[in-house]
Amino acid sequence: MTVIGIFGPTASGKSAVAEAIARRVPAELVAADSAQLYRGLPILTNQSPAALVGIWELDHEASVAEYQVLAHEAIDAAIACGRTPVVVGGTGLYFRAAIGGLEIPPAPRPGARERWERVYDEVGAGAAHALLAEQDPVAAAAVHPNDRRRVVRALELADVGYSLRGGERLWTDDARHVSLIVGLHVPEAELLRRIEERTRTMFDAGVEEEVRLALDRPLSATARKIMGLREVAELPRDDAVAALAVRTRKFAAYQRKWMRRIPGLVSVRADRSPDEVADEILALARGGQRVPAGRPG
Repeated sequence: MTVIGIFGPTASGKSAVAEAIARRVPAELVAADSAQLYRGLPILTNQSPAALVGIWELDHEASVAEYQVLAHEAIDAAIACGRTPVVVGGTGLYFRAAIGGLEIPPAPRPGARERWERVYDEVGAGAAHALLAEQDPVAAAAVHPNDRRRVVRALELADVGYSLRGGERLWTDDARHVSLIVGLHVPEAELLRRIEERTRTMFDAGVEEEVRLALDRPLSATARKIMGLREVAELPRDDAVAALAVRTRKFAAYQRKWMRRIPGLVSVRADRSPDEVADEILALARGGQRVPAGRPG
């Protein structure tokens, strides 16, 4: 059984394509979007029906390690029932964790990142990198001294006895099951148009009231990072629409960079109807007759 992974930038049509696939074959959609795991913000996070959508309250501290266990269980259960798992989402690390066996580093000591950032800034890039070479020579060999973020990350992990072993290479070819990984490509002008349209639709659908109600409840540190929460809560509507659209465009650019890091990814044009895109993906997946034909019962 082939696991189908659908990745792409915000507004590329991932959910609609996944739903079109599920209309064609017995499938189980599995969300790989860190914001959609929370319940209480369905408009802001653009939720659609899938396993693992809305599973956590807003006061829950999310972790990719916890998510990975749940995603693997959902995928394995779908395969056991003869259904095609379709992992769909735009959070790169969560998508990677669902498809493969991502080794999760241990939690650093409290305050470790801030302490190593101060060390890096005070002693300089070269001396900080030399310190890393003493503690984790393998990681140091793979990290440039001027890459402050990765040097600091390696130092804080070395502090708890964990080696990056060649850096944070998140994508390898170690998928747990035979997988087809698809990246949805939408021309930039069309993607920007869709982002603008989606942003305005959120406000028409009542996202301001949704956010107000959410902020009346306790929120975890991870929930507070949900994109758009601050803009919708703090800005007048027109300013919020503009600010959220800008932030979404930047996030979409970041997601496109993630797509370039995924080995074996097959790029599929998504400036077509979801049905056309779904048909192409299923044709690719059926290359070895690994996806069952027919409609779900």
